[in-house]
Amino acid sequence: MTPTTTTAPSDRAAESRSKILDAALSEFSAHGLAGARTDRIAQAAGVNKALLYYYFESKENLYIAALEMISAKMRDRTLAVFLRECTPGERVLRSALEHFDRILTQHEFQGLMQQEMIRMHKGEEGALPILVKRVFAPVMTVYQSMVREGIASGELIQAEWMQIQLASLGANVFYFLSAPVWRILLPYEPFAPEALAERRRSLVEFLGQAIFTDREHGRELAARVLADTPMPEVNIDRLMHGRKNERA
Repeated sequence: MTPTTTTAPSDRAAESRSKILDAALSEFSAHGLAGARTDRIAQAAGVNKALLYYYFESKENLYIAALEMISAKMRDRTLAVFLRECTPGERVLRSALEHFDRILTQHEFQGLMQQEMIRMHKGEEGALPILVKRVFAPVMTVYQSMVREGIASGELIQAEWMQIQLASLGANVFYFLSAPVWRILLPYEPFAPEALAERRRSLVEFLGQAIFTDREHGRELAARVLADTPMPEVNIDRLMHGRKNERA
């Protein structure tokens, strides 16, 4: 007699919960907390609406759970770069590149974070303080330690650690948020694949020259980082569509 394989109730529950969170992430990033609809989330997850409320009790709780899930993934992805076995300077370069690629590919996370920023500016109670404590605070602590280690070893220039972070990551944010201006100023589409590849390369090469005491060492590290970190596949249409929605 051939034994049959059955799925334990706990496994089915975990699978259903995961499907609900994935569907919720997509719905909330596209429509925000106010505009999201639980019936659409349930349909996309392939579950009934009652099960959604059984696991999460309310749309607000589901929103928090989805936001915490994606933020934890981004935290772990970032910390993996910070803890890589290489010099602090190389980790700084890799973290800047990882941040650029995250903006390119993690549309749900970027959309939710921008929505939380808007809620904060409006004076609404949101999830940002929770995320800062659970996600961004530990990331910043490790980054600060990493930069100070590089300065103490003489690999990185004598500079405030936060200024190095702003120089490494702030340029990425500015480039993507300012796309409407670049479209007017520049003779090319700033989100075209070749433009993104050039901006990505220039980011790492600039940092290799700007924050290292030995520029030749920085140049070599930049070349190594770019060589073994190919640009991820990007849905350009989705990227451009999402940015246009943010400007609307």
